[in-house]
Amino acid sequence: MIKRSCWRLASVTALALTALCSGWSAKADTLATILAQKKVTVGTEAAFPPFEFIEDGKIVGYGKDILDVVIADLGVELVQLDVPFQGILPGLDAKKFDFVATSVGITPERAAKYAFTMPIAVSSEVILKRADSPISSIKDLEGKVVGTQLGTTTEQEARKADAALKAAGGKGFKELKLYPSFPEVYVALASGELDAVVQSGPNVATLIKEKPGVFAVGETISQTPRYIAWVTRPADPDLRARISAVIKKLRDSGKLAELQKKWFGFTMEIPDTGYLPPGAL
Repeated sequence: MIKRSCWRLASVTALALTALCSGWSAKADTLATILAQKKVTVGTEAAFPPFEFIEDGKIVGYGKDILDVVIADLGVELVQLDVPFQGILPGLDAKKFDFVATSVGITPERAAKYAFTMPIAVSSEVILKRADSPISSIKDLEGKVVGTQLGTTTEQEARKADAALKAAGGKGFKELKLYPSFPEVYVALASGELDAVVQSGPNVATLIKEKPGVFAVGETISQTPRYIAWVTRPADPDLRARISAVIKKLRDSGKLAELQKKWFGFTMEIPDTGYLPPGAL
């Protein structure tokens, strides 16, 4: 009887310890794991120049320069996955990578579900057109074929512009075409498949500089500036804070402004607070 009781006690204790350890594992701190394993995996959409893009087979750009500083601060090996933008946030949910190091616009919907770092850039959506096009304002998009990237803040702004035209008594766009990446959008615009494109100001400025005489910029269509940041899971506040601290140090030292001049040709004001909408994590 005593032996059986001891066996049961031992079994219960073992189960309890197993459950406790499992709980610890399920709640393992991502930053602590990264530091212990000396490796971090990040998700990036490398098709968004000058933020992130492929050059000579490597991911380069403004975001990559910032990421290099973050990795140096962590002192770990970097595994950077090139992922279509539509798979970036789902991939973070599925834990395919530790955090997102790509340009994600902060929106109320996203900020209610994901933990954004301190911003790395500020943007407003503008109209991109061919250099010989008379299109300039939202009104000029009436009856036109407009394109942008699927699942982005630029898609949201394009839909708002279409709705505004309809609310004013018009018919809106002839069509809104959505593409997997912006390089495909630019090809469609240059070939005449699209009449105009909705894109972020910093990207447009760089594109026009690289392709003079091909594209031109129209008016700004977004109502307010949008902040661009990286993303962590809500369960990883220490990782989020560590990344934000590096970004803040870069900003305060003037290095972030240097990188902005290098990649965009101008600088942006990055605030300490006020960039997250109400209800954000």
